[in-house]
Amino acid sequence: MGQVIAAAAYAGGHKVCDIPIEASGAWAAKPDHFVWIGIHAPNEAELRALQGQFHLHDLAIEDALHAHQRPKLEQYGDTTFLVLRTAFLENGHSQLGETEIFVGRGYIISVRHGASASYARVRQCAEAAPQRLAHGEDYALYAIIDFIVDNYLEVVGHLALQVEALEKDLLADDADISRISQIYELRRELQKLRLVVAPAVEVFRRLEAVELPGIDRAFRPYYRDVVDHVNRVLEQIDTLREMLSFAFEATLLLESARQGQTSRRLAGWAAILAVPTAIAGIYGMNFEHMPELTWRYGYFAVLAAIGSTCAYLYYRFRRAGWL
Repeated sequence: MGQVIAAAAYAGGHKVCDIPIEASGAWAAKPDHFVWIGIHAPNEAELRALQGQFHLHDLAIEDALHAHQRPKLEQYGDTTFLVLRTAFLENGHSQLGETEIFVGRGYIISVRHGASASYARVRQCAEAAPQRLAHGEDYALYAIIDFIVDNYLEVVGHLALQVEALEKDLLADDADISRISQIYELRRELQKLRLVVAPAVEVFRRLEAVELPGIDRAFRPYYRDVVDHVNRVLEQIDTLREMLSFAFEATLLLESARQGQTSRRLAGWAAILAVPTAIAGIYGMNFEHMPELTWRYGYFAVLAAIGSTCAYLYYRFRRAGWL
């Protein structure tokens, strides 16, 4: 069951009254009035009720009922229909949703699906600026789109902070291979965000360039500004993905360097231990006639030779940075 978040009629930039869905069509037909309806996760009956009030196209109703649509802009007679993917931060994590918007002369309807931020704040800000809201559904559409794009910027800004923190950790002494999983998670988040943002660019460009019912020519500069903001989001996403690629390469290089250092240490100690092992192996062969077997100081001489040789090797490996 869906939820009608708000349904109100406006005139001259001011809210006239809250209205029932059944009377929304009549209010929209009044001169110098428009209605603004927001609904979350509606069922088919609720969308059909809106269709009956504003003569919305069946295909648009189907798209609004079954979410997971690609961002697009379509024109059905006197109605402009937009599908936009949304992103916002919730408890430090990015959440994705979807919004369908019907806009025509005298009405604008937003339909939210999934984890989407509420547009109540958009409506409050619009009602606080009556001079702008006096433009009607044109300004309401721009306010919703601008809010969606601002959330894109907020999400990509949060991801940018995480990428910068990860880069600093890579240079720390405790950096290890676990950083690769963090890099992967961030790259996946950026890829998901890019799939949300990139298709929206074409939608906003059409709003700027194409004559559409319910969209006033005076608002084209506003949509041009929205396009600039979305392009900036895409640039930031691509920059962050490139930074993560460098971070991934740096992680592999650091891990390779640590493994090389470990290998050198093992090789150094193996060379040092090879000296007593070789000497002990020779004198452990138990032949009857071997030199120094009957020498009174042979045992001490062998120990001295082993100790001095091992000490010399340790000195050389230490000086070379292997130990």
